[in-house]
Amino acid sequence: MKTTYTRQSFLARKSSLALVATLALGLLAGCANKAEPRYSPKELQRFEASAELDTDWRQQVGKGLGRATYPISPSLDNGVIYTADERGRVMAMDAQSGERRWQTDLEVGVSSGLTAVAGQVYLGTRNGEVLALSQSNGDVSWRARVSSEVLAPPQPNNELLVVQSVDGTVTALDRLTGRERWVHTTTEPALTLRGTGTPAVIDPVTFAGFANGRLVTLDNRSGQPLWERRIAVPRGRSEIDRMVDLGGQPVLTPDGRLFVTSYNGRLVALEAPSGEVLWEREHSSFRTPVLVGDRLFTVTEASHVIAFDARTGEELWRNRDLEGRWLTSPAFADGNLVLGDFEGYVHLVDIQNGRFTARTRVDSSGISLRPITDSRRIYVLANSGRLEALEINR
Repeated sequence: MKTTYTRQSFLARKSSLALVATLALGLLAGCANKAEPRYSPKELQRFEASAELDTDWRQQVGKGLGRATYPISPSLDNGVIYTADERGRVMAMDAQSGERRWQTDLEVGVSSGLTAVAGQVYLGTRNGEVLALSQSNGDVSWRARVSSEVLAPPQPNNELLVVQSVDGTVTALDRLTGRERWVHTTTEPALTLRGTGTPAVIDPVTFAGFANGRLVTLDNRSGQPLWERRIAVPRGRSEIDRMVDLGGQPVLTPDGRLFVTSYNGRLVALEAPSGEVLWEREHSSFRTPVLVGDRLFTVTEASHVIAFDARTGEELWRNRDLEGRWLTSPAFADGNLVLGDFEGYVHLVDIQNGRFTARTRVDSSGISLRPITDSRRIYVLANSGRLEALEINR
């Protein structure tokens, strides 16, 4: 029988501290034991700010992410933000003003992030459905069934919508009709983090990472593997120590390089066409990196923020001041990394030197989803469902 944990409940099994249980967002009380936490959250220190984060507008998105803290990340397309709560309320808002354009209530709970593209909004549900909604009014265009619950946002190319389910199955659907085109299955370990990697999809191929520590490139014509590479090797005596999930999304560059993180494993740079390793570093992360120019920025499982030279893998700087604060994946805006944390703070970190430039608190429920950015504008969805638009001012 396969056992899954949320990353938060995994932390709770390592801690009996009330603070960390609160931090872990949506735990059941019986999960904790008397072990010490692996990374205690650091207190925030004052710094000299060089910018300000000002609120432009805020909206409430239903009941938020729920007790399970589903990763229902919003999506921005053509000046409209599409977002949902865990009960199935989907909303469209004007990104500039926050004005609501439409709202629809689905008959099933939403569990995945949203993907808005080419007139449609795609999302996954707890009962293993994938839905396409019209961007104009929220009407359901089609529904399709996949193998199990969907937590990763569906990923499109020109013809397909690729969906990775929690059981490790990757399903390609026709973007226009939802008809199944192909399915790829893999063997998952008995114990995994709650969640899946998010595939990176281009027209010819799909790059998919799995909880067994492997990255696979799939031919989008048939779903057949073209090459496979082990990114992380299970080590240690316990099943927890041996978890090697590829929980983030591979980052693909226009010149054909691929950057992949792994839990209890490595950060690896690959040649995308062949899978040949360009460089690698010991690095434990379940977050998606962000590439800015020739710098790759990652957040480790300890919530250290690190800048690497993307060409060589050399570490350029490391910020440890947010250790244990359960940072989101990093986003980029106006020369800064943008990160949320478990107490609901948004942090700006200068990409040149790793120093803080600004900070504000959005909501005490915490932030677990990567912020959305557009130039100097930042959109943050808190776990409670509070969606806030912030402007960077200097």
